[in-house]
Amino acid sequence: MTYSGAVKVGGGADVHELQDLMISKVAVGAMNNNAYLLRCRDTGEQLLIDAAADPETLLTLIGDDGIASVVTTHQHGDHWQALAKVVEATGARTYAGRFDADGIPVPTDVLVDDGDTIQVGRVSLTARHLVGHTPGSIALVYDDPHGHPHVFTGDCLFPGGVGNTWKDPKAFASLIDDVETKIFGTLPDETWVYPGHGNDTTLGDERPHLPEWRRRGW
Repeated sequence: MTYSGAVKVGGGADVHELQDLMISKVAVGAMNNNAYLLRCRDTGEQLLIDAAADPETLLTLIGDDGIASVVTTHQHGDHWQALAKVVEATGARTYAGRFDADGIPVPTDVLVDDGDTIQVGRVSLTARHLVGHTPGSIALVYDDPHGHPHVFTGDCLFPGGVGNTWKDPKAFASLIDDVETKIFGTLPDETWVYPGHGNDTTLGDERPHLPEWRRRGW
């Protein structure tokens, strides 16, 4: 199957089939949020990244096998509108960045710090704390042992730039420093990027534009 990462609200999921992990991407809600369902191919355990909206759509995607956990990438409301209903229906354990958890109205079971590991079956995801879009945003890195890495960036990195910092120069400097150091500085160009909204990209496509982003300040 060919994965493009191009999805639209009301449409079906696009599935990226890796050797150890299946990644299903779906668009939900009025702000065209991306939600990602990760399934360990060995154990069948599932994890959802951002229960953003449209709980019926997300629960259909999850299916009868349920989910073990939900990770919320940051505290902005468009990324957790369906969280309460998804957790109620599945009993999933909730994860969020330590410094954003208070801004999420569903209790966070596990507070996530930079470098923490989150498991989905036998697959490990590494959390990266990125400050600027919000105080506690996290990205999740899957370093595929059979290929290139994959990173779920929430609203911290998109095709064409970092996330919105609302014309706050200090917040922008913090975010681009963290993204450049913890994402671009540690991962290769082949790394596939799954953002919180819109189409996917790769670090190789975005890396040449880092100086331009710094100059323009957004």
